[in-house]
Amino acid sequence: MVSLDDAVLARLEKGGNRYEILVDPELVDAWREDPDSVMMGDLLAIEEVWSDAKGGERPTSEALERVFGSTDISVCVLRILKEGNIQLTTMQRRRMIEDKKRQIVSEIAGTATDPKTKLPHPRTRIENALEEIRFPVDPFKSTESQVAEAVSALRPIIPLQFITVRLAFKVQGGDYGGVNQLLRDLIQKEEWLSDGTWACVVTVPGGMKNDLIGSVAARSSDVEVRELD
Repeated sequence: MVSLDDAVLARLEKGGNRYEILVDPELVDAWREDPDSVMMGDLLAIEEVWSDAKGGERPTSEALERVFGSTDISVCVLRILKEGNIQLTTMQRRRMIEDKKRQIVSEIAGTATDPKTKLPHPRTRIENALEEIRFPVDPFKSTESQVAEAVSALRPIIPLQFITVRLAFKVQGGDYGGVNQLLRDLIQKEEWLSDGTWACVVTVPGGMKNDLIGSVAARSSDVEVRELD
């Protein structure tokens, strides 16, 4: 449950009346995408609908029935979040926009490559390009939808290609545990070789290639890696 200090006000105005809830700003996006994915107790600071949250005033049951067709808190919350406004402070909005922007940049940097070099674009290049085109980051829209919008907006100034690469790793048997734990969800095939080494083939987005190789190297100093056609 979000604390009252960290909660923000979500407000819907209907018929000259206000209907307010105190919510966790970090969970609003997830709730809007899939209400079942977020527990009500985590989303709300207090499981109440207010007519004036600061004054502690509540609307009547009749008013809730008239506006929302129900007194059920989940029905009221969903409508307020879909049709109302989130009352963020300047600092909260700035922080949420920066967090969302980092997520967008990380997603692009981790999946896209430069078609000329076949290498990932540096994060700073993507960040600077987003600044150059003045991409409007929405703190409440999903990262996935904004990545698609950002890629379309960036393509005229940054060449972006989304490819997958196949990498073959070979490590010493003693390093198997740590490397397998890192790669297990990416492995296409694996085998133990006659010399006691372990080898595997993985498939990853092109933008992740260098980071993945570095992560494996951190767990196995004698790693051998090559990119497959």
